[in-house]
Amino acid sequence: MPAKRFLPGEIAWTDLTIREAAPVRDFYRRVVGWKVRNVSMGEYDDFGMVPRGSSKMIAGVCHARGVNADLPPVWLIYVLVKNLDRSLQVCVSMGGSVVTPPRPMGKGRMCVIRDPAGAQMVLYELSTKSKGRRSTTRPRGAKRE
Repeated sequence: MPAKRFLPGEIAWTDLTIREAAPVRDFYRRVVGWKVRNVSMGEYDDFGMVPRGSSKMIAGVCHARGVNADLPPVWLIYVLVKNLDRSLQVCVSMGGSVVTPPRPMGKGRMCVIRDPAGAQMVLYELSTKSKGRRSTTRPRGAKRE
Protein backbone atom coordinates (compact mmCIF):
# COMPACT_ATOMS: atom_id res chain seq x y z
CA MET A 1 0.00 0.00 0.00
CA PRO A 2 1.53 3.35 -0.95
CA ALA A 3 2.32 5.87 1.76
CA LYS A 4 -0.29 8.58 2.21
CA ARG A 5 0.56 11.90 0.65
CA PHE A 6 -0.52 14.84 2.79
CA LEU A 7 -1.70 18.04 1.14
CA PRO A 8 -1.82 21.61 2.48
CA GLY A 9 -4.90 22.02 4.65
CA GLU A 10 -5.00 18.39 5.79
CA ILE A 11 -4.60 17.32 9.38
CA ALA A 12 -1.35 15.37 9.46
CA TRP A 13 -1.03 14.61 13.16
CA THR A 14 -2.57 15.12 16.60
CA ASP A 15 -0.86 15.21 19.95
CA LEU A 16 -1.14 16.22 23.57
CA THR A 17 1.87 17.67 25.38
CA ILE A 18 1.76 17.71 29.17
CA ARG A 19 4.14 17.66 32.16
CA GLU A 20 3.51 14.06 33.21
CA ALA A 21 2.77 12.11 30.05
CA ALA A 22 2.85 8.55 31.47
CA PRO A 23 -0.32 8.79 33.61
CA VAL A 24 -2.20 10.46 30.73
CA ARG A 25 -0.86 7.81 28.32
CA ASP A 26 -2.34 5.17 30.63
CA PHE A 27 -5.61 7.10 30.89
CA TYR A 28 -6.10 7.07 27.12
CA ARG A 29 -4.89 3.49 26.82
CA ARG A 30 -7.70 2.43 29.19
CA VAL A 31 -10.44 4.89 28.16
CA VAL A 32 -9.97 4.73 24.37
CA GLY A 33 -8.28 1.35 24.02
CA TRP A 34 -5.14 2.62 22.33
CA LYS A 35 -1.96 0.57 22.33
CA VAL A 36 1.25 2.48 23.07
CA ARG A 37 4.49 2.69 21.14
CA ASN A 38 7.44 4.46 22.75
CA VAL A 39 9.00 7.24 20.64
CA SER A 40 12.55 8.09 21.69
CA MET A 41 13.20 11.75 22.32
CA GLY A 42 16.81 11.11 23.33
CA GLU A 43 16.84 11.16 27.12
CA TYR A 44 13.18 10.13 27.49
CA ASP A 45 10.33 8.61 25.53
CA ASP A 46 7.12 10.19 24.32
CA PHE A 47 4.27 7.90 23.36
CA GLY A 48 2.67 7.09 20.02
CA MET A 49 -0.92 5.97 20.36
CA VAL A 50 -2.04 3.10 18.14
CA PRO A 51 -5.62 1.85 17.64
CA ARG A 52 -6.18 -1.81 18.54
CA GLY A 53 -5.86 -3.95 15.43
CA SER A 54 -3.56 -1.44 13.72
CA SER A 55 0.16 -0.80 13.66
CA LYS A 56 -0.20 2.86 12.64
CA MET A 57 0.36 5.63 15.20
CA ILE A 58 -2.47 8.12 14.98
CA ALA A 59 -1.67 10.47 17.88
CA GLY A 60 1.00 11.32 20.42
CA VAL A 61 1.04 11.85 24.17
CA CYS A 62 4.18 13.84 24.86
CA HIS A 63 6.17 15.30 27.74
CA ALA A 64 6.38 19.08 28.00
CA ARG A 65 10.18 19.08 27.99
CA GLY A 66 12.95 20.61 25.91
CA VAL A 67 11.67 22.24 22.73
CA ASN A 68 8.14 21.12 23.62
CA ALA A 69 8.08 22.77 27.06
CA ASP A 70 6.12 25.76 25.74
CA LEU A 71 3.37 23.83 23.98
CA PRO A 72 -0.09 24.29 25.50
CA PRO A 73 -1.53 21.29 27.43
CA VAL A 74 -4.36 20.66 24.96
CA TRP A 75 -4.92 18.23 22.12
CA LEU A 76 -3.32 19.99 19.13
CA ILE A 77 -3.98 19.17 15.52
CA TYR A 78 -1.10 19.65 13.07
CA VAL A 79 -2.38 21.17 9.83
CA LEU A 80 -0.11 21.33 6.80
CA VAL A 81 0.40 24.71 5.18
CA LYS A 82 2.19 25.56 1.97
CA ASN A 83 4.01 28.62 3.33
CA LEU A 84 4.30 28.98 7.11
CA ASP A 85 5.45 32.61 7.05
CA ARG A 86 2.55 33.65 4.81
CA SER A 87 0.05 31.72 6.94
CA LEU A 88 1.34 33.48 10.07
CA GLN A 89 0.98 36.89 8.42
CA VAL A 90 -2.62 36.12 7.51
CA CYS A 91 -3.30 34.70 10.99
CA VAL A 92 -2.17 37.90 12.71
CA SER A 93 -3.87 40.19 10.17
CA MET A 94 -7.18 38.41 10.85
CA GLY A 95 -6.99 38.77 14.65
CA GLY A 96 -5.18 35.56 15.49
CA SER A 97 -1.89 35.30 17.35
CA VAL A 98 1.30 33.26 17.40
CA VAL A 99 1.56 31.18 20.60
CA THR A 100 4.98 29.65 19.91
CA PRO A 101 7.43 31.04 17.35
CA PRO A 102 8.25 28.99 14.25
CA ARG A 103 10.90 26.34 14.79
CA PRO A 104 12.30 23.30 13.00
CA MET A 105 10.50 20.00 13.50
CA GLY A 106 11.17 16.81 11.63
CA LYS A 107 11.32 17.59 7.91
CA GLY A 108 9.86 21.06 8.22
CA ARG A 109 8.86 23.89 10.53
CA MET A 110 6.00 24.32 12.96
CA CYS A 111 4.39 26.85 15.25
CA VAL A 112 1.29 27.07 17.40
CA ILE A 113 -1.32 29.71 16.58
CA ARG A 114 -4.47 30.90 18.36
CA ASP A 115 -7.52 31.94 16.35
CA PRO A 116 -9.66 34.97 17.30
CA ALA A 117 -11.99 32.70 19.32
CA GLY A 118 -9.08 31.31 21.38
CA ALA A 119 -8.70 27.85 19.81
CA GLN A 120 -5.15 26.68 19.17
CA MET A 121 -3.57 24.52 16.47
CA VAL A 122 -0.17 23.77 14.96
CA LEU A 123 0.71 24.97 11.49
CA TYR A 124 3.28 22.65 9.91
CA GLU A 125 5.23 23.38 6.73
CA LEU A 126 7.35 20.75 5.02
CA SER A 127 10.77 21.88 3.87
CA THR A 128 11.15 22.62 0.17
CA LYS A 129 13.28 19.50 -0.16
CA SER A 130 10.55 17.34 1.44
CA LYS A 131 7.73 18.91 -0.59
CA GLY A 132 9.00 17.34 -3.79
CA ARG A 133 8.88 13.81 -2.41
CA ARG A 134 6.09 11.39 -3.22
CA SER A 135 5.04 11.25 0.42
CA THR A 136 5.53 13.26 3.57
CA THR A 137 6.29 12.22 7.08
CA ARG A 138 4.22 12.95 10.11
CA PRO A 139 5.46 15.57 12.56
CA ARG A 140 6.95 14.75 15.98
CA GLY A 141 8.79 11.59 14.98
CA ALA A 142 5.73 9.47 14.31
CA LYS A 143 6.64 6.68 11.95
CA ARG A 144 4.54 5.60 9.01
CA GLU A 145 3.93 1.88 8.72
